[in-house]
Amino acid sequence: MKEKIYTIPVTDAFRTECECSMCVLEKKLEDENIEYILGPFLMEPEGRIQTNESGFCRKHFELLYNSQANRLGLGLIVDTHMQEQNSELKNLYESKKNLLKKDAETSLMKNITNKLSTKQTETQKFVDELINKLDTLDNSCTICSRISYTMDRYVDVILFLYFKEKDFKAMFGRQKGFCLKHFRLLLEGTKKYLNSKDTAIFVEDLGSIQLQHLERIQQEVSWFTQKFDYRNNDAPWGNSKDALIRSIQKLVGYCSLK
Repeated sequence: MKEKIYTIPVTDAFRTECECSMCVLEKKLEDENIEYILGPFLMEPEGRIQTNESGFCRKHFELLYNSQANRLGLGLIVDTHMQEQNSELKNLYESKKNLLKKDAETSLMKNITNKLSTKQTETQKFVDELINKLDTLDNSCTICSRISYTMDRYVDVILFLYFKEKDFKAMFGRQKGFCLKHFRLLLEGTKKYLNSKDTAIFVEDLGSIQLQHLERIQQEVSWFTQKFDYRNNDAPWGNSKDALIRSIQKLVGYCSLK
């Protein structure tokens, strides 16, 4: 199989002995992005615009801080991110201050009428606006966005190699399936990158592999539980000693389990 610079990360991951080679890809991307955000990205104007607007999810804030690589840099990112978000919230409140005051001074009778009405008050509209703003912020993350973009590119490469490279197709067939998150990502990729015939070919193969290995790992975790029965004390563990960790990762993707 002829490898090119854009296929090497994919083929390297698919050669890894694991429950989901795409988790290997994503974890590598995550590690690279943690390092990059606290390094060169910190000094790029476009990067700071993005972090000021999107910030990070809880998981990636934890990873950025726990890396202890550049606490000053992270402090600068958090500082300007909070400045921007605080300013937006303050402006939102200032623009609605008079309307809030007016609703707060509503007479008792009118307040009862408003409760019976399906029409929203200005305060209720403002509350919805605030919730939408906070939901948007809660669901945004600079690192998640960067990983999502690159993972989509990897899906394109995987599907391309599957149909163009016999060696890769054989390698794909030797996979132990994928976590459910990346199983879904591959299925979504067929809608973007494959015609109907190729979709049918790929999904048939993918589904067969996935179901086989979901059943395998369920049996392994089942035996893990049965090993706690004193009657099975002397029975061999087989592949089940770490089945609990692997089954959780199969369900939700890579996670740090200790």
